[in-house]
Amino acid sequence: MQPEQDAVRAAYDAVAEDYAELLRDELASKPLDRALLAAFAQEVAGGPVLDAGCGPGRIAGHLASLGLDVAGIDLSPGMVEVARRHHPALRFDVGTLTGLDLPDASFGGVLAWYSLIHLRPDELRLAVSELARVLRPGGHLLTAFQVGSGTVRLDRPYGHDVELHATRLDPDEVVTLLSDAGLAVIARTVREPESWEQSPQAYLLARCPSSMLSGR
Repeated sequence: MQPEQDAVRAAYDAVAEDYAELLRDELASKPLDRALLAAFAQEVAGGPVLDAGCGPGRIAGHLASLGLDVAGIDLSPGMVEVARRHHPALRFDVGTLTGLDLPDASFGGVLAWYSLIHLRPDELRLAVSELARVLRPGGHLLTAFQVGSGTVRLDRPYGHDVELHATRLDPDEVVTLLSDAGLAVIARTVREPESWEQSPQAYLLARCPSSMLSGR
């Protein structure tokens, strides 16, 4: 594991409990986010879903409430522990987006909800390729991230004195990465910042063509 990933894992281990509490009801005040997740759920109703970078499991739990068969992975053992405790009916495992220990074409849907923002450019390309690899032909991927460029240092994230940086991403560049991985973006949404947010938020829904082979 790269030193940067070690730092991200240590930071999220430290903030896991407070992160879960602070964001527990966040979706209740974000109707657009809920609508996009509901559309994603309708698209992938026929297959299992991977929440890649699941954190404490709040989005996985929401998708499960919409009737989906959801499993989650996260780099942080602390986050996985919280997710398992809060959502005991779901499966959560420790894992990394840049090296998924999962078979090819094993999910009808993949969610990367603000989980690509701590990766270097080379890691980001690898992670997108891995997410596409585990997606079934005809399956869908939904990702969300902050819009911008460069990396920012988060100031006392979630009330803790830990070192944590996040990368702002250009939607066009992410579209290119998805396309290079064999996925076709079918919807793009960008909304203005709300509440404590400091940058626009982007959402991309992509589809794996039905003609693609699982061994790509």
